[in-house]
Amino acid sequence: MKLTKQLWMLVASIAFCGLNTLTSCSDDDDDNVTPAPQEQVVINCEKPSYLQAGDKVALISPSYFTPMENVEKTADVLRSWGLEPVVGPNVGKVVDGRYAGTVAERVSDIRWALSDPSIKAIICNRGGYGTIQLIDQLTLAELKASPKWLVGFSDISTLHGLMSRAGVMSLHGTMSSFLAKGGKDATSTLMRDLLMGQVPRYELPAHKQNITGQATGVLVGGNLCTFAPNLGTQADATMGRDLILFVEEVEESMHNIDRQMRILQMNGVLNRCKGVILGEFTDCGTEFTYESVEAMLHEMLAEYHIPVLCGFPGGHGDVNLPLVMGAPVTIDVRADGASLQFNIDGSQRDVQTADISAKPTPLAARMRLAGKWE
Repeated sequence: MKLTKQLWMLVASIAFCGLNTLTSCSDDDDDNVTPAPQEQVVINCEKPSYLQAGDKVALISPSYFTPMENVEKTADVLRSWGLEPVVGPNVGKVVDGRYAGTVAERVSDIRWALSDPSIKAIICNRGGYGTIQLIDQLTLAELKASPKWLVGFSDISTLHGLMSRAGVMSLHGTMSSFLAKGGKDATSTLMRDLLMGQVPRYELPAHKQNITGQATGVLVGGNLCTFAPNLGTQADATMGRDLILFVEEVEESMHNIDRQMRILQMNGVLNRCKGVILGEFTDCGTEFTYESVEAMLHEMLAEYHIPVLCGFPGGHGDVNLPLVMGAPVTIDVRADGASLQFNIDGSQRDVQTADISAKPTPLAARMRLAGKWE
């Protein structure tokens, strides 16, 4: 049966109205669209108790393996500090040529150190790679249950993020691979003193790429190529508000540093920062005409109108001064220099970073410790 022209027009009109109802494409509807809210996280960390003579300190390997000779030398250093070292059950194992055990074994050593009430601090033996494999194996509740200092840097930045999200401060500081040299350098002794309650207040010389200003916020970050891939996970402390972001890198090209910082930027991290601390960029690329990595990042960060403190001696350089991650800090960047203060209890000690030096470490040794070369 044939439909009349009028009936066809009626059918088409009904279909068109129905389509409009389904697709909701009118201007009025557009005005009512609300973007999904971005998750807000408050980083409010508890400070673990400072160490006392006789306290037990666990030595564990969450990433790449460390020769047992280094672990034993580090144990001797801890004894000279009046502490009692205890070595994780799985330390010394080697899996797939580099890992310090399977994922399960490395997680087991973390849980062992956390659950033993007689252990008051945890020092990681080495970074390299592997902590990203542990993110979903640990819960924030178990990290929070027994607050104690966790110490390390480089790949350990993932664990610092987990600790901050769990609400426990941690220590970005030197590890067994460096402590094994004797533990008498300023990097090691400042860490020792901080663990025992002597809190540094750093005074730094002027840097041409500094951006002046004063800011207070929660210290997060670490090794850029370690913590940037953790965005959106439970190890992502950059989801917090009112941040002071610390960034360092080793043996990375300028374009990859720019890439990782752009990822942070596009995820709103820089909008949540009150200030930025740029640490060491050790042996990083020079493929662009920027005079330094700091000069490249200055260009990016200047648009945020926040203070930027450059040249903090922390990271993979020969001097790696300790930082309390998850702590409220204040930076004051002036034309004649800068300061970094941890707003936590403890006896305060002024430290002039310009006065600290160290014997240069051969490039090959630095790269092996960072997991870049073997």
